[in-house]
This record gives sequence, C-alpha cells and structure tokens, in this order.
Amino acid sequence: MSHSKSRPRRLRRSEKLRDLVAETSFSVERLIMPYFVEEGERVKAEIESMPGQYRFSIDMLLRELEELESFSVRHILLFGIPNKKDERASQAYDERGIVQRAVREIKKNFPNLTVITDVCLCEYMSHGHCGVTRGTEILNDETLPLLAQTAVSHAKAGADLVAPSDMMDGRVRAIRVALDESGFTQIPILSYAAKYASSFYSPFRDAAQSAPIFGDRKSYQMDIRNSDEALREVKLDLEEGADLIMVKPALPCLDVIRRVKDTFHVPVFAYQVSGEYAMLKAASEKGCINERDAVLEVMSSIFRSGAQAVITYYAKELASWLREDAGRFKLATKRVYPTSSSVSF
Repeated sequence: MSHSKSRPRRLRRSEKLRDLVAETSFSVERLIMPYFVEEGERVKAEIESMPGQYRFSIDMLLRELEELESFSVRHILLFGIPNKKDERASQAYDERGIVQRAVREIKKNFPNLTVITDVCLCEYMSHGHCGVTRGTEILNDETLPLLAQTAVSHAKAGADLVAPSDMMDGRVRAIRVALDESGFTQIPILSYAAKYASSFYSPFRDAAQSAPIFGDRKSYQMDIRNSDEALREVKLDLEEGADLIMVKPALPCLDVIRRVKDTFHVPVFAYQVSGEYAMLKAASEKGCINERDAVLEVMSSIFRSGAQAVITYYAKELASWLREDAGRFKLATKRVYPTSSSVSF
C-alpha cells in the first residue's frame, strides 16, 4: 500500500468536510435581480424567450418586490421600456419617464432596497442602437450628453447607483461631471466597463424590445476575442470616476473577471445574462440537467473567478435554494475592497 503524505481525497470524504474547506461561497446579499418595467397598469407579461421572467407595469412590479423582499434579496437592476421611441431617446431622460416614475415608487415603498438603474439609450431609440446615429454610423460624442442627462434624471428620482451600459468612449467622465454638478456627488457609478458583443444577449433584446433595426453593436461593444482590451477599458473608466466595474456576459468571461480583479483590486460585478439564463432553462426543461445543481455550479464558478456580486435572473430561485441549504453556501469571509462610494455588497 502506498503511504503518500498527500491525499487530496481525504478532505472530500463527506459533505461537511467539503463545506469546511470550500474556497468559494456566496450569499443572497451578493445577488442582484434585474427587472423590466413598462407603461400601463396590471401588466405582468411573460417574456417568451426567458421562461419565468416578465415585463411589469409599475403597480405589478411593486407586488413583485414584496415577494422579492421575502426572499431577502436586497438589490435590483431596473430596465425601462417606453411607449414611444425616437431618434434622440427623449423618454430616457424625461423626468416622467417609465424608469424615473418606477424608481420614485420603489423608493417610497421599499426604502431599504438598493435600486440600480441601467443607463443606456437602446430601449428608447427608434433604431435600437445605444447612441445617436448619422446614417448607419453610431456617433460617440453626440451621445454623451444624453447619457449624462439620463443618469442625472435617475439620481433625481432616487436611484442608489447608475450603471452606464452603452460602451461609448468617455461616458463615465460625462456622467460623473453631470452628477457632481447636479449635487449628486454621493451617487456611485457601476460601469459596464468590459461589455462584450455577445450572442447571449438575444433574449434580452426580446424582453427590452431593443434589437437594432440595422447592423449590429460590434463597433462599440467589445470583441469577445480580447482580454487585454478589457483591462484598458476598465483602467479608463476608473480614471474617469467609476466606483464599481461590470463584466458582461459572465460565464464566457470568467478569465476577464479574474484578470480585472487581480489587476485593479476594486469591486467587480458580473452579469449572468439572458442567454445564459435561457440556456439553463432550456436544458432543464429537456431533462438534460438538474437545474438547481447546474445553476449553483455556474454561480459558484462566477464567484470563484472573483466576482463581488452577480446580476442574475435566478436571484429569487437562488435565494430559495440557499435558504433550503440552511446556510451551506453562506459567505464565509468578507473582504473589504477600496471604493469611493459608501455602498457595500
């Protein structure tokens, strides 16, 4: 018989031992639930490409948030779907816009809920792109004032964080200056700094009704083949005033999450996007995987890569599973990362 001093299997013999030495763990406090809010009343419309996800009117979203709070999920990300779209995305920064009204109602009824607002123009543009256009060209600098105006309108409504996802160069600086000049120096910016042009966004475009009517978004979203470029994007956004960094999508970019975390030592969030969610749902419905086990495995891999928090459409289900596990996946240690904001996750 071998008398090897090193036998890694010794620490895998039981579930209790495996839990004791697990390197990665997470808790419900690290989950962010995305929601789509649209005009109207008593609207709860299921999104066909995202089973179990809905577009809500404000009144129905408030009912939904009561249930979310019962699961102890404390953070949401809000996307707006207006009734009218135009070539200047005017509903994006209208003080009576759908997101602005929703934020005011949410903060009035759920003051302890962290409300993050997506700052982008694609849902509000008649052409579906994230910026102002001239012909088929997406104009960078002409878009920045509209993004800044949108962010300020969200802050005025009561948003806790603003999250620019457009990928225009210089938008973080434009938003930071506009927020500061409007008296919102305390509002953090969660920048989608490394947002890749991904095929996994398709269900989202169905949900948000934001598919571009011409071309694609590859001239402003990142090339999936690049990771050095992601570090340059993150560095620029931090220099411009970003407080938190987003990597999107999550599962195809675990290496990028790790590189960003190790390089900059700032809070890094990951977005488990619509296509990742839909793929897991489809495999589960076909009996190819055990949904609960597969989702926990995927989430563990995202947190293992270095994510501080994860935006996921599975947030409610994960909260339920974590509760059932009686703390098995509870966060074992909390690291403190330097940030200019007072928001903690």
